[in-house]
Amino acid sequence: MGLQADLDEALRQAMRAGHADRVSVIRLLRSAIKNRQIDKGKDRPLTDAELLEVVVAAGKQRRESIELYRQGGRQDLVDKEERELAILGEFLPAQLSEQELTAKIDAAVAAAQASGIKDMGKVMKLLMPQVTGRADGARVSELVKARLNQLTPAG
Repeated sequence: MGLQADLDEALRQAMRAGHADRVSVIRLLRSAIKNRQIDKGKDRPLTDAELLEVVVAAGKQRRESIELYRQGGRQDLVDKEERELAILGEFLPAQLSEQELTAKIDAAVAAAQASGIKDMGKVMKLLMPQVTGRADGARVSELVKARLNQLTPAG
């Protein structure tokens, strides 16, 4: 079953069970998907990868909101955003372990024939389609940068 079908079924179940938070999050997610579909054009449905990008973006928004609410001392809103983030997490693939992520980074560095930090763009271009939704983009960027800095000769 695809992500769209999973969302539709989850919405039906949440509505039957009377889970208002869950219904709200899934409806917002479906709305974001519909907006992406409109941006792309009516004739071409979104791929699962594009659907996943929408879910990842929604999760990123929640994480940023959590950080801002924490800084503002709004624990009530932090709790709400964390609940929503947990619901969104159900629609994401399993997160990569540190070892799996490191192995993928090493493979991308080798495939791009990277020799230093100047090749970061090439490595990220190869790597991101493999890890989208399975690892935080900022964390991936940080690890790639560290790996490429190891390759750069001291000068």
